[in-house]
This record gives sequence, C-alpha cells and structure tokens, in this order.
Amino acid sequence: MHTDSAYCKYIRCVILLILSITILCSCGRKREPLTRSALFFDTIIQITIYDSDLALSDKERLIDDCFALCAHYENTLSATVPESDIWNINHSTNPVPVEDDTLFLIERAIFYSELSHGLIDPTVYTAGILWDFTSEDPALPSKQALAEAVSHVDYHAIRIEKSSLPDQSTVQLADPEACMNLGFIAKGFVADQLGTLLRKAGVQSALINLGGNLLAIGSKPDGSDYLLGIQAPFSDTGEAITAIPCHDSSLVTSGNYERFFRLNGIVYHHILDSATGYPVQNDLNSVTILSSSSMQGDALSTLCYILGSDAGLALIESTEGVEALFIKQDNSVIRSSGFPCE
Repeated sequence: MHTDSAYCKYIRCVILLILSITILCSCGRKREPLTRSALFFDTIIQITIYDSDLALSDKERLIDDCFALCAHYENTLSATVPESDIWNINHSTNPVPVEDDTLFLIERAIFYSELSHGLIDPTVYTAGILWDFTSEDPALPSKQALAEAVSHVDYHAIRIEKSSLPDQSTVQLADPEACMNLGFIAKGFVADQLGTLLRKAGVQSALINLGGNLLAIGSKPDGSDYLLGIQAPFSDTGEAITAIPCHDSSLVTSGNYERFFRLNGIVYHHILDSATGYPVQNDLNSVTILSSSSMQGDALSTLCYILGSDAGLALIESTEGVEALFIKQDNSVIRSSGFPCE
C-alpha cells in the first residue's frame, strides 16, 4: 500500500531539477543562482533564478513576490480554502462574485470540457471528494455514494454572469448538489503567472517547479538549453526515465502515480472518469506535455491521460505548438513527432 505525502512530493520535485541545477552550478560561483521552496496548493513550489546580473537581494525580493502571488491564488482558487472563490461557489446556492482571474480559469475549464465532450469536467470534484488518496488506511467509496455523486457531474451546471466591473462577474452552480475544482488547470495557470511576473522584472534565466509542473524561463546563463527530467512512474526516489533539452517552455506531467493508493493489488489514482467517478483505467502511467503555456500543458496532460495513448497522440499531432511523451504501463515510451530526444 502506498500513500503520497508533501515530503515525498518534495523529494520528487527536487530530483526533477537535479540535472538542470547540476549543469548550471558548473557555470561558476559568480552567477549566484538562488533557489527557494515553499508549500502551496498542497505541493512544494520551487523557484530558481540564475541571472548573473541580478543582486542576491533582488532575487530574494522577486521570489518573495512569487510566493505572495502563490498565496493569493491559493486563497482564491483552492476548493478547500474557506472563503476562496471556488469554496464560496461550492457552498452557496446564489450567484457568487469572483475575481477576474477566477472567471478566466472557469471559462478555460469549460472550454476543455467542451473540447473533450465532458471527459474533463471540473464538477467531477463532486465525486472526487469521496476519495481520500492520503489516508494511511484507504478505502473505496461505496458504489451507491459514487453513483449519486456522478449524477451531479455536469459542467453545464456552471452558470456565469459577466460584469463590466472588475471582479464583479458572478458564478453559480445550478445544481446545488454539485461542486467544482480547477485542479486540472490551476497550477499551470499559476506557473504562467509566475513566469510573467519574473519576465516583467527582467529575469532571463529561471526555473519554476510547481509540484512537477516545470516552466523554463529563457535558457541557462551560458545560452544552452535546460535539461529537464521526466520521472519514472512509481519511482520512490524520483528517478528520471528520460530527460529533454528545452528553453522558454513548459513541461507538465499527469500520471497515475502522483496521488494514489493500492488496494488488493489495484492502483486507485486521482484522475477520475467523469462518467463513473472511478479512476480512469487505460494503457498509460503518465503523459508529459511540452508547450509554451503551462496552463495548456496542464489541461492537455490530463485530457491525454484520460484518452489513452492512441487517441491522446492523435489529439497532440493535431494541436499546433504542442508535443507529448506517453509512458505506458509497461514503461515503454511513445513520443509525438516533434517531441525532443535526449
């Protein structure tokens, strides 16, 4: 039996960046890279700034600003933080005023729901709250409870009333038994916002890691690509199954080993089938998306995992500017036509 913890997530996140950091450190002490970590969104956020022309105090201030932005979004977008926009929507039968960023994310979530014909659905959280993937003694939800929950999974219940005034648009769930979560897209959005913050401040070389959502700003200080690792599924040490060179891009992975437990030899994980409320079962362990937008990568990695390797690969090959790597349950690897090799 295996359950995840924030510490285990931290170990994996650190190891995912070891290849990049090791190479960067060889560039010389004068560059003074700064790495700091903090806990947000139930995962470890790690930010490294490498720019050699920035004073250490400026890097400290910028990372402070990044963590402040993380705290803001956690208090706005988390379904489990009382009085967040999403928490308020889930606990009210009336229209709820939301921040413009929340509205934007909800609209993007609906976009991917429409794109996937409901395979992705933010209201699957109605069933998701019945699962506990962190318990030391996990158990399956009852079939009756899941069946009841799934009857309320329908993104069409999300009602939006837009306002021309800032942060005054409202969102309501027409079904009072439904609830929503933006987990399949929110971390990617936050990574993009952190990247924008650092770029506007003039940062040209940095790595952002939101629990495995990797965003590379620029390239290494010497102008060469970062080398980013993709974790081997179910590796307790966070061992990389492969590593790819990239710059100014996002690398996002969704997999059945991120939050899961084993019961009677069966893996139960957090990516749920919106039609049944049970974990998706197919030929995959993970999907990694390489793209310019971490938010897009977040959503597509989840969708491609749900689709399975054949349909997921077809979707990626038809999507401009996006590449993918699929790790199957036998640990064989499938790359889209433009996905880089080591």
